[in-house]
Amino acid sequence: MKRLLLLLLPLLASLAACDQLGIEDPAKLAAAKEAEGKAVGSACRHALRAIEDCYTLNPKAQKAAVFAGWKEMDEYMRENKLEGVAPVVPRPGSAKAGEGEAEKVEKAEKADDKASSVKDGKGAKAKH
Repeated sequence: MKRLLLLLLPLLASLAACDQLGIEDPAKLAAAKEAEGKAVGSACRHALRAIEDCYTLNPKAQKAAVFAGWKEMDEYMRENKLEGVAPVVPRPGSAKAGEGEAEKVEKAEKADDKASSVKDGKGAKAKH
């Protein structure tokens, strides 16, 4: 009996180190996914992104974890009166739409300039 115990003891010890064998623990995987989701949510809030944009940009992340991270970062930023950082990278597929928006803004500014110059008497009609 003692011999059997002595043979099983090293086997049990080796099975306790399953992480070294590449066998992943489901609890650790779940914790890692939740932590990653919270990090994604926090980053989205810091980048001044709406929570819906965050969900769209990170479809594989757990929504509950993303929201929890976004909310925590929102509270932190409000408490410490921190400003967010505007995102530099546009949403995927919106690069063309972003260029169109820039052109629309530019046209609107030109129209506003024309309208104000006509009101001031500096427009083409004022020259007559």
